[in-house]
Amino acid sequence: MSRHHRKRHDWSLLWAARFVAKWEGFIPTAYLDTIASPPVWTIGYGHTHGVRPGQHVTEAEARRLLAADLRDAARAVAAKVDVPLSVRQRIACISAVFNIGPGLLEGTHFIDALNHRRYTEAANRLLEWDHAGSVVVEGLSNRRHAERWLFLHDGSRAAKVKVHKHHALHTSLHPKGAHA
Repeated sequence: MSRHHRKRHDWSLLWAARFVAKWEGFIPTAYLDTIASPPVWTIGYGHTHGVRPGQHVTEAEARRLLAADLRDAARAVAAKVDVPLSVRQRIACISAVFNIGPGLLEGTHFIDALNHRRYTEAANRLLEWDHAGSVVVEGLSNRRHAERWLFLHDGSRAAKVKVHKHHALHTSLHPKGAHA
């Protein structure tokens, strides 16, 4: 990897971490995320690997864990996406893969559209991944809308992402069972 590419990659990870942290929030004590399917022990900014009940982290430790977790998501995006991406598109993809898992990049409508340069369709496909189990989760829906907006906008004009509130729970199954 060239020095220039590495520097750009590091900056996009820093920007991705800033974006992701807003959605994950910081929790210093391990908790069992029961919305996830199956439930998983989680800590810091959504870190799950090797987390044990009763474990504690500082915010600095949590940021390091988040950066490591995002590197894995960034590597998955780099390995599976065959088309050029802007920094914002890459950040949106990294955020989605971090939250949903690398399955987003395996045989889904999202990756098919993206790798066929159907960028708008790919962005819209992100909106399908707003379920925990069989229930639409408002926080996931809001996050997917923010990722979609980031994916589609080049930053030349500022705008707020519209937050959608569901008045009734939608119970249709997501094709891949996305989780928080």
